[in-house]
Amino acid sequence: MPRELRASDAERQAVTRRLERAFRDGRLTVVEFDERTQAAYAARTRGELDDLTEDLPPDLW
Repeated sequence: MPRELRASDAERQAVTRRLERAFRDGRLTVVEFDERTQAAYAARTRGELDDLTEDLPPDLW
């Protein structure tokens, strides 16, 4: 999917769930989790969402 496509609310929520799993697994600090969650809800494009999870393992989906 092109990175410049607008993100949907469902996509933002899916990324937030992935961030929650990463936080529970100890892969993110509280500060990182808070920053990324806020950024996920503010994201306008799919690319912005992808950037928030690019350093996390794919099995967190």
